[in-house]
Amino acid sequence: MASEHIEHKLTLLPPMPGCYLMKNINGKIIYVGKAKNLKNRVRSYFKSSHEGKTAQLVAHIVDFETIVTSTDKEAFLLEITLIQKHQPYYNIKLKRGTGYPYIKITHERDPRIIIANDVKHDGGYYFGPYPNVYAAEETLHFLQKVYPLRRCSGYQGRPCLYYHMGQCLGACFKEVPESAYDEQIKRIKSFLNGNTAHVIKHLQAQMSDAATNLEFERAADLRDQLHYIDVTVEKQKIISNDQTPRDIFNFYLDKGWLSIQVFFVRQARLMKREKRLFPVVSTAPEEMQTFIMQFYNRKNAVLPREILVPSSIEAETRESIEEVLNVPVNVPQRGVRRDLMEMAGKNARLVLEEKFRLLELDEHKTTGAMQEIADVMGLPSIMRIEAFDHSHEQGADLVSAMVVFEEGRPNKKLYRKYKLRTVDHADETASTMEVIRRRYSRLLKEHADMPDLILMDGGQIQVDACTDVLRNELNLNLPVAGMVKDDKHRTNHLIFGEPLRLIPLNPKSEGFYLLTRIQDEVHRFAITFHRRTHAKNALSSRLDAIKGIGPKSRNKLLRQFGSLKKIKEASVEELQTAGLSLPQAQTVKLTLESEQFASVPRF
Repeated sequence: MASEHIEHKLTLLPPMPGCYLMKNINGKIIYVGKAKNLKNRVRSYFKSSHEGKTAQLVAHIVDFETIVTSTDKEAFLLEITLIQKHQPYYNIKLKRGTGYPYIKITHERDPRIIIANDVKHDGGYYFGPYPNVYAAEETLHFLQKVYPLRRCSGYQGRPCLYYHMGQCLGACFKEVPESAYDEQIKRIKSFLNGNTAHVIKHLQAQMSDAATNLEFERAADLRDQLHYIDVTVEKQKIISNDQTPRDIFNFYLDKGWLSIQVFFVRQARLMKREKRLFPVVSTAPEEMQTFIMQFYNRKNAVLPREILVPSSIEAETRESIEEVLNVPVNVPQRGVRRDLMEMAGKNARLVLEEKFRLLELDEHKTTGAMQEIADVMGLPSIMRIEAFDHSHEQGADLVSAMVVFEEGRPNKKLYRKYKLRTVDHADETASTMEVIRRRYSRLLKEHADMPDLILMDGGQIQVDACTDVLRNELNLNLPVAGMVKDDKHRTNHLIFGEPLRLIPLNPKSEGFYLLTRIQDEVHRFAITFHRRTHAKNALSSRLDAIKGIGPKSRNKLLRQFGSLKKIKEASVEELQTAGLSLPQAQTVKLTLESEQFASVPRF
């Protein structure tokens, strides 16, 4: 049921093309969409029943805004810009770059053959992309041996090592005729375009001779070269006589998930395949339109001469893509291209069916466990949990740590460590208040996502301190719970609510196992950080106690050696290389050796 605020905004929507931005309780944009008719489209989210990811999205929408455009094409372009700017949680996100290399013949007076990670409009010849990186590199090495161009850095007045090895035409000490390069480039192009029979026959003869002469290492090397050629060139069979570079897109949609297959056809061969899986909010054709635009809007993306899509992509949508990318977008009607389109569709369906089988096995352990926790606490849903723990040793070296779990899984990129600045003794309240203040004031300043639940590895003291900072200082109303442990140091209750109450957990439920894992993980992370901090502080104190060693000298030793053991093992000369003077190095050496001798037990 939409809120009164949303109901009022729905009545004001214009029946015009444009983009809409859905927001959550923290004002964060969680979805960007486009529509030919904003009034009809946005109302459909709140006036229809949904399932899967769309239902999750609608449950988190508390506000929205719209941007009207003149045409559907303008809305299309604006949507791509807004998705890239805001990176909404519920939109499809693509990684940058292809991750597959090309073999390139450079456009220079003395050309080279190299591996390139992306295609540039620099006059060079590009072959690929190659899905097997190692095989592409080995094929490059093979070509450099069989069809050498230039491998040195250029003219240096004397032959380079590669010239003596027969892998450079000699630009290092003489002017190589362009005709010599042209002849080699012609052979390389022929080879990379699949005309490998002559070279393979030659290598097989050499391998046979090497084996006959008991040169088994050379025979094995030749065998490997044949394998790399097979992987890089021969396995990419010619599928037609048409050399047009084209990309083929097909998809399969089921239960709110979109499976996409992209086939890359180059030099009349199927060179590469990419597969993508996304839970989606909109219809499949609309998601495909957005996906294709993002796909080619990435850094170093290479546009083909033709894009092929299935017939379910309407002509109007194809025209929009074509107009923006300036590349023909067609539906294959017959022959090899139609067969490849069907094969891409079958692959998309198989990948999604496999995903569903894995999801059924995994759901109870991840998102299902998160929902169990939400249900027992009376919360609508939980996608992100942040958990905190403190660690110290007899009130010294106080630290705190935070771990993040998203959809039931740890996101270690978001973990954070805190050295406490305002607390110098064991004080749970003060420690909690400082770390909560630092964490969430920073998120507010950065307009970053807030968690759906905060867990404190402790009881009422920590929960009260956390809630006090959030509500009274930062004006945030985030759910906070404490993980209460049993006599085996395992979470068996949550403390939560107003007033605070104990919420028991079913020890056989997935939610219980997830909370136990979160508790173990945040405790491990805090203890590990504390041990490192304590060891570093203890080492600093030992060094500070040595006469003539001040903070600057101490830091030099720590940077150079990192541990007391390595400092003890270092010679006077090695201590000097760290930046100590001779008297300082001798003092450190004598002091640590006397400590070591004094620590040996005597009888």
